[in-house]
Amino acid sequence: MAPHPAELPVVIVAGLHAEARRRTVNRLLFDVPGSVALHHDLSTAPSGTVLRSVRDTADTWSRGETPLVNDCACCALREDLVPELRRLAEDGTTRLAVVELWDSVEPRAMAELVAAHGEGFLRVTNVMAAVDPSLLLACLGNGDDLAEAGLAAAGTDRRTVGDTFARQLEYPAVHVLVDHDDADPADLALLRQLHPTARRVALDSPQLARLAFAGFDVGAAAAAQHPACALLPQDADEAGVATLVWHSRRPFHPERLYDALEDLCCAATRSRGRFWLADRPDTLLSWDAAGGALCVEGTGPWLASLPDAAWDLVPAVRRAAAALDWHPEHGDRCQHLVFTSPGLDRDRLTSVLASCLLTDHEMEGGAEAWKDFPAAFDGLLDPVH
Repeated sequence: MAPHPAELPVVIVAGLHAEARRRTVNRLLFDVPGSVALHHDLSTAPSGTVLRSVRDTADTWSRGETPLVNDCACCALREDLVPELRRLAEDGTTRLAVVELWDSVEPRAMAELVAAHGEGFLRVTNVMAAVDPSLLLACLGNGDDLAEAGLAAAGTDRRTVGDTFARQLEYPAVHVLVDHDDADPADLALLRQLHPTARRVALDSPQLARLAFAGFDVGAAAAAQHPACALLPQDADEAGVATLVWHSRRPFHPERLYDALEDLCCAATRSRGRFWLADRPDTLLSWDAAGGALCVEGTGPWLASLPDAAWDLVPAVRRAAAALDWHPEHGDRCQHLVFTSPGLDRDRLTSVLASCLLTDHEMEGGAEAWKDFPAAFDGLLDPVH
């Protein structure tokens, strides 16, 4: 019987900035002897295929095509990525596999794919975002659909440039900065406030190769993105860029909040968090906005709405987050929204948010009376197909 191969370290490099991404991958290939880069070019999807390339520092030595799956380029990538990585692992000569994601592919899905299907062969050792700071604000503020920008990964892809880029920045553990020395202080401040816990490293730093093997906890990274227990930024103000963290124990009036959505979405380059509508007391709602485009989704129940017996089925990290927010009357129900932007008008934003909360008189009516409020969010949360 052939010996079982050792797990192949895999580092994932993501980002909309293609030139920054390529330079980061080239640097890793140069700094880590025996490394190989794997890339799926989704721009060929309209012709019905996805182009795969495998290369080392000596240039490309393997090319191949994989057909679309369900008219989805990302689906084709998922079908092809792990088998290719396993082939490299079984060959036994590759020290590090560098997965360079295509422009709009988000790193979380690929990291979870490798972790779920590469057990025993593959190990995600880090996830990086390659960033050109000079392009940061323009990408985050871009509310265009990916399809309009030629970056959609499927015909059904409804993401925008801004929200896609935000998730590419907020999931990885490392930000690799190209042309760091020439970066504007405001751009660097914005990046720090969007993801305060990320390790930021210059492209030419000798630490880059070491960070490729540092280790990455896929489960913890997923929990840090979940609206119920996300590790959201803290209040900050630096180089003209500010972050406002806003909390409240009162529910939002659905109609007043709906009427204020445009104001709130345009008030900041990036905003996210969880919130509570008076007419939906059992549903934890997520807020995710970038470039003036907002996504509101139901993400399951507030823990306070669950029977005690169901708590054992809830992940420990979720129970811990709920305990930190617990209120004797409302449980973990709360408003926790974070707004980050250059030139943020804190006072005006706080005033608009406060005006959307229930008044003292409305609070006295209680949950039964709240059910009769206009269901303004039904079109967003329960769309008719």
